[in-house]
Amino acid sequence: MSPGSVIATCAIVAFVLSFATVRMAIGYAHRKGMLDAPGRRRSHTMPTPRGGGIGIVVGSLVGMSAALLLLPPFQEGMTVATFAVATIAVAAIGWLDDHGSLPIRPRLAIQLAATLAFALVLAVGTSSLLWALPLLLAGVWSINLHNFMDGIDGLAAQQSMFASAGMAVLGWFAGAPGIAGAGIALAAAATGFWWFNRSPARIFMGDVGSGTLGFFVFVLTGLLWAWRTELLWPALILSSAFVIDATLTLLVRMLRGSRWYTPHREHLYQWLVRQGASHARVARVYFAWNVLVCVPVAWIASRWPGAAPALCVATYLLATVVWRGGKQWCLHRRIRHVSP
Repeated sequence: MSPGSVIATCAIVAFVLSFATVRMAIGYAHRKGMLDAPGRRRSHTMPTPRGGGIGIVVGSLVGMSAALLLLPPFQEGMTVATFAVATIAVAAIGWLDDHGSLPIRPRLAIQLAATLAFALVLAVGTSSLLWALPLLLAGVWSINLHNFMDGIDGLAAQQSMFASAGMAVLGWFAGAPGIAGAGIALAAAATGFWWFNRSPARIFMGDVGSGTLGFFVFVLTGLLWAWRTELLWPALILSSAFVIDATLTLLVRMLRGSRWYTPHREHLYQWLVRQGASHARVARVYFAWNVLVCVPVAWIASRWPGAAPALCVATYLLATVVWRGGKQWCLHRRIRHVSP
């Protein structure tokens, strides 16, 4: 089979497995009482089953692993094996947490171990194994920021569909069909879940999905960086919406002395929902940023590598301004509503 045929097959298999698994997960969650009840720190109004992200895990584990076999022979064996083991580890601890809340230490320990394993695989092909440390930090943050950003219907699935498809395009034009196929497989698996998670959601992603999704995004970004260093910048541009909202929100909460590790509704997307915007409308706002800003800037960065770092920094600075402006708009709107 040609690389294109392999990629198409991986995508179809990933979508079908994800779609079917999510359908089964809805009934399973109801039987097991895995329901998220509405609350002051949550953005939904009806009890909703969780754990649907297991569909993304199953579809991506099969589809991405098969696609990564297209990597060069000296890379594919260890990469696929480490990817599979690390994925199962991150997903398993999330699945257990969805059944009953686990302490933070065992969850973090598994995340660190799984991410370190794949970081070492990436670092082996570089000039120094010391690259494993920043890769480790980036991977663990990606896992957790996607968990933080999974708070309204369809948003996290939509973002993963966009980012992974974009990274697939980067991989294809860089001559890396294995990375391209892995990205398309993830996008397809996320689409299979999104169908049930779009507003109004029939099931939530749960920690099994959000954490593993963050790991997948880290894997794709790391593979692009290892394949061709300058591809890191357009890949980071594609993820700017989530990275900025999660990172700035965390920093602000830490500076205020809040218990930053506890559930809250302080992300921009949550503020917008609190001001009356529907989940679907907020998802469209993030999609607009991706299409109107990330797509053209990432394309330019991929075509002119010398300008890529500056373009990435400029994108994140602009995202910071938009994030701050969005928060200010929500505050002014709230003040107007409470004023006599």
